[in-house]
Parts: sequence; C-alpha cells; structure tokens
Amino acid sequence: MTEVLFYHLERGTPDGVLPGLLEKTLERGWKAVVRAGGRDRVEALDKQLWIYTDESFLPHAAGGDGAKQPIWLTDGEDVPNSADVLFLTDGVSAEASEISQFERCILIFDGRDDDATSRARAFWKEAAAAGHEVAYWKQSPQGRWEKQA
Repeated sequence: MTEVLFYHLERGTPDGVLPGLLEKTLERGWKAVVRAGGRDRVEALDKQLWIYTDESFLPHAAGGDGAKQPIWLTDGEDVPNSADVLFLTDGVSAEASEISQFERCILIFDGRDDDATSRARAFWKEAAAAGHEVAYWKQSPQGRWEKQA
C-alpha cells in the first residue's frame, strides 16, 4: 500500500515548502511527479524550482522527455518518469486507487483555506478506507514539521 502524507500548511506556502520536500525525495533516490492546479501553476513552479535557493539544484522539467526527469511537473495525470512519489498541490486530488502505483503520495494543503481542508479530510478518509497508510504533518510555530497522526 501507498504511504499517504498530509502536509497542513499554516505558515508557509506550497511554493515555499515544496522544494525542501522534493530535495528529501531525491536524497532517497526516488523520482517525483508534482501535479499542479493548471498550466499557469506548472509554469510558476518550474520557475520557482530554478530560483528558490542559490545553494541547491532540483533537476526537473515540465516538457520534453519526461522519462529522463527526476522531477516531472504536470497539470495532468501523466507520469512519464515512473515516479515513486506523487505530490498533490493547489487543491488537486487523486483517486485512492490511482495512488497505488506510488511508494508515497504527499498532499500539501493550506489549512487557512476551509475548502482545501475539507478536501484533504475527504481524501484522508478515502485513502484510509482503501487501506493506504496515512499520516498527518502540521507546521509548528517555528515552522518545523510535526507528526500529529
């Protein structure tokens, strides 16, 4: 079964936390696909991953030969790089049955947005009912991630 991690943002933004989570994914030797809420968001993430820090480099693409990319950015359901991890951002959802092809699925949601929180709760219930291992992470007042459930 897939490990499904819910990252509840209270202080940061998806653009601010996503690079660090992607770095940890690559450190494990895994590939990732990031599913965003539209083509404009894919383009914004593409730019963000190039400039988020001077010290790091996150190899990624949103076009071309996706099979060669450690990180694939998309607004669709394509997974050309045989990713181990699926990141869901911008309120994008997935079916519990669809995520079974991944080692891990990470849903990043803004806890200040009631709709996003409701969608995350619904996905939690669906993923747990499908037998996936679910975990909930929340930002501490210092901005660190703390496992809550």
